[in-house]
Amino acid sequence: MDTKKYKYHHVGIPIKKAVAGEIYLEDYKLFHFGYDASDFGIEWMRYEEGCSLPEIVKTIPHVAFEVDDVYEAIKGRKVIIQPNSPFEGNIVAFIEENGAPIEFIQNKK
Repeated sequence: MDTKKYKYHHVGIPIKKAVAGEIYLEDYKLFHFGYDASDFGIEWMRYEEGCSLPEIVKTIPHVAFEVDDVYEAIKGRKVIIQPNSPFEGNIVAFIEENGAPIEFIQNKK
């Protein structure tokens, strides 16, 4: 594995209670807060009932890495969330690695 391909971006932690300042992503039925305001890239994730994301993402913390090419990063891996664009300017995808969710983020330039 070439670790130079992966640059730490954030860790996402599922929570049950609302936090001040969280942002709602209607298409995904989730709220998120914090990674851009945290010195350590900690993101709090709260999921609404009916959120269609995989249970593993809604219940187990994930680590996110910035990559040059999301499609290359997921090649040959167990993809649990296909590449999509929750925010303008990026593409994200999730894989499962040894029972843990991993997120890849590609910033469009």
